[in-house]
Amino acid sequence: MAKILVSIDDRLLERLDHEAAGLGISRSALIGRMTAAALGEPVGPGAHPEVHAALERLKKLFRGDDHDHDVDSTQLIREMRDSR
Repeated sequence: MAKILVSIDDRLLERLDHEAAGLGISRSALIGRMTAAALGEPVGPGAHPEVHAALERLKKLFRGDDHDHDVDSTQLIREMRDSR
């Protein structure tokens, strides 16, 4: 993650800090969210390709496309979680 130096109007910075405090997040996190939203970037867990891949595997499992019908879904989820 890159670190940058940004100049911003004092009054705007106060508003930014107030909003971040109200949301319980850092100033950097709020700026990141706002920038992503302004640029049309996907936000949240669904923004990561790994999440989409995991959801596709789960869909496949529950559609019955998997040839191994004796899959323990709880074990599969644990393995996916532990591999992170």
